[in-house]
This record gives sequence, C-alpha cells and structure tokens, in this order.
Amino acid sequence: MQRSPPVILFPAIDLKDGLAVRLEQGDMARATIFNRDPAEQARLFEETGFRYLHLVDLDGAFAGRPVNTAAVERILETVSIPVQLGGGIRDIATIEGWLAEGIDRVIIGTAAVRDPELVKDAARRFPGRVAVGLDARGGRVAVEGWAAVSDLPVLDLARRFEDAGVAAIIYTEISRDGMLTGLDLDGTIALAEAISIPVIASGGLGSMADIEKLTAPRAGKLAGAIAGRALYDGRLDPKKALAMLAAAEGAVP
Repeated sequence: MQRSPPVILFPAIDLKDGLAVRLEQGDMARATIFNRDPAEQARLFEETGFRYLHLVDLDGAFAGRPVNTAAVERILETVSIPVQLGGGIRDIATIEGWLAEGIDRVIIGTAAVRDPELVKDAARRFPGRVAVGLDARGGRVAVEGWAAVSDLPVLDLARRFEDAGVAAIIYTEISRDGMLTGLDLDGTIALAEAISIPVIASGGLGSMADIEKLTAPRAGKLAGAIAGRALYDGRLDPKKALAMLAAAEGAVP
C-alpha cells in the first residue's frame, strides 16, 4: 500500500544552553548532552540522508521567547535541508522573525492553547509554514514546556484548527518522550483519522521495530515521525530506517 505524501523521518535536535540534548518525559532536570555542537549534529544528520530537521528550543519553551537563537542560526548556516522549529514561539513577530531567518516551518505549542487566533492568523499569512505542537499527558494538552497540563483534550484542540491552513500537527505523548518505549501509534493514528490536518508522531520512537510499524498500512494516515534519543544512542540505524521507509514507498532512499 502506497502512501501520499511519503512518511518523513525527522531527526530531532533539542537545544538547551546551546547544546544538543535529550530529555526524559520533558523533564529539564533529566537532560543528557549528546553533542556540544548542534550545528555539527545537524550536518551529520543531513549527510546521513535525512531530508527534514526538527529543532526544539527547550529553554525558549520555558521562557516563552527564543533563547537558543545563536545555535539555531548556526544550524541554518550549516545545512541546506528544511528545518522546522518549536519552543518559545508565542507571537506573530517571533514567527515572522524565524521565517525570515530561514526556518521552513514554525511550530506553535503553548500559544495554540492560549491564543488559537494567533495560529489561524499566522497560517493565513504564511501558508504551509505553520504547524501546531500538541503535547499531551493522558490525552490532555500540556503547556509551558510541558510543565503544566490543561483540562483540554487533544482532539478538541486539534479540531479548532481544521480549515485554518495549518501545515501539520505534531503529536507528542510526553510519558513516552525520551523513554524509548515505542511510539503511541494507536493514539496518533486515531488523531490522524479524526482530522484532515497531516499528523506527525513524536515521543518514544526507540527501535527499528517502530520504523517497521510506520510502514504498515494502518500508519498510512501519518505524515511522519520524529526520532530523538534512539538516533543518538545507536538503537536506531538511520540509514536502514530511511531505506525501510523509502522501500515502503517504492522509492530509492
């Protein structure tokens, strides 16, 4: 069964204090440094064959404004593949600024809960360049860098952006993030089937078994998946993963 468009595997670089790190369950106190040079890490991902990069300004997510700006700018100077960025993006000026810097797509998280009109306005102004990050614990939306959980169900928030021109929804189950326990495919596929916006799975991708599941017909609604810790600690062979996904599309990796 062919999918259109093909599933994209996004390698993640999470930025904290200018370094490439990975958190466990979104806890800033449980950060592991994987590369002190995020731009070099981005270059390695590009050379491996990834065609899209996922960045998160972790400090920015907590501060409510961009913090790791210098690190992001160095990454943009280093790679030619498109980059999507989330963390601390909560007003139209920040969105405009990052898009002008060369970010291909901004991800709005907390502001999507607090100010849905911001997302709709940005999506109208910048077609195809605004995504929504829906991060959840137990099906409820988390905000403020995952430090707080709202009473809002994920699906209710996602439906607010139907027909708004949002490019994608990135759905993360926080309890799985950084834990290598496997993607929440059931929950993510259910979300993708309930809305028309493309959905990207995030949180918990831990092995080639997860990649294989992404090639199954039931995952055909998903637009992509984000891989983090498993790429850094060697549990996931990036070239084999990319080849597997490409083969599922009948394409050459």
